[in-house]
Amino acid sequence: MLEWVITIAFAVMCLSLTLATLRLLWGPTLADRVVSLELMASVTVGMIAVYTISSGVSDFLDVAVVLALTAFLAAVGFARYLEKRGHGDD
Repeated sequence: MLEWVITIAFAVMCLSLTLATLRLLWGPTLADRVVSLELMASVTVGMIAVYTISSGVSDFLDVAVVLALTAFLAAVGFARYLEKRGHGDD
C-alpha cells in the first residue's frame, strides 16, 4: 500500500514540476517566474522527503533542509530587490 502512495506522490510532484516549469518559461512578469522557482524548490524538497521515506535513508533530509533554506534566502533577496526598485507593478 505504501508503495502505491509513494508512486502517486511522485507522479503528482512531477506534474507539479512540469507546470511550474511552464510558468517559469512563459511567465509574463518577473514575479511569476520567481514564484515558480520557489514552487519548484518546494516540490523538490517534497520529492526528497518522499524518497527518504521510500528508501529509509534519513541522510537525504539534510539536503532537503539546505535546499529549503537556500530557497528561502532567494525569496528574501527577491523581495529586497523589489523593495529597492521602488514599485512592484511589474
